[in-house]
Amino acid sequence: MQMNTGVAMSLWCEEAEDAERTPVRTADGGQAQLRAAWDPSVSGNRVIQRLLHMEDRYAPSPLYISIIQQDPQRREELCKWTLEVCCVCGCDEAVFPLSVSLMDRFLSATLSLPASPHCLAAACVLIASKLTECDNIQSDALCAAADDNFLPSDLREMERVVLGTLRWDTAAVTPQDFLPHFLASVQEWSEGGDSEQERTTLRRHSDTLAAMCVCEPRFLGTPPSLMAAASLNCALRGLSDRGRTQRSAMSLRLAELCQADLVVLQYYSRMIECALHQRLSSGLAEAPTEKGDEMEDERAGTPTDMREIDF
Repeated sequence: MQMNTGVAMSLWCEEAEDAERTPVRTADGGQAQLRAAWDPSVSGNRVIQRLLHMEDRYAPSPLYISIIQQDPQRREELCKWTLEVCCVCGCDEAVFPLSVSLMDRFLSATLSLPASPHCLAAACVLIASKLTECDNIQSDALCAAADDNFLPSDLREMERVVLGTLRWDTAAVTPQDFLPHFLASVQEWSEGGDSEQERTTLRRHSDTLAAMCVCEPRFLGTPPSLMAAASLNCALRGLSDRGRTQRSAMSLRLAELCQADLVVLQYYSRMIECALHQRLSSGLAEAPTEKGDEMEDERAGTPTDMREIDF
């Protein structure tokens, strides 16, 4: 069978750097993200089971994990830089964990850092932003975040290399994929119910704890479902006003959802709290800063207070 060589066969979609965009603006002049409302029909046990079935497919290799555990500093620095870029550029909370997942899987396949590690991290952020955001981050913004250590052309080439190495299989399962389903299932199962503000606070703190786990080398290789369940368990223990018996029942429910033993969930919850306290203490010891005015309405003194975490 002969192929027609005159037809260009390419899956690559070229970007137009100077394309005109019409962003949606909020009432105060800021740029808004278009989001679909939460649909309960696409949640529940069926969706969780599907995510559990897929998560092992995107796990980094055991060899890569053992190498990182011996010398975790370089990966930690890249993760912190990636998180800073995502925060500065206002990326969706799903961009950062997906970016790190792409980077870990790429390094699992190559077992070597490219000449510009920050270009690799930026390419992973660019891919993750295209997958999760309606208005993805621009190449120029990523180059500026790296102090122009690489050009937009270098970034696009690195993007091609990452996509080719991963065979375009980029929609990995992350802890942030499980969190809304776990939170909805736990609140639906438990008696009563939290207010909308309490649910938002639980989700935000769970997201932050899960992001911390992504940065921590000790959690590398941990199933995303277990990280999500342990993060939500820590947030529930630190923020919920429910009694001890009900919190224990909710922990048991989370263990059932992520298909893990309750002892394992509690162990990882303690690991998260230990990592959190270490970051809080190191942040206070290095540079104590004043809290922003926008945080004054949040609860203080909880084991999962996010305001002083030094990533």
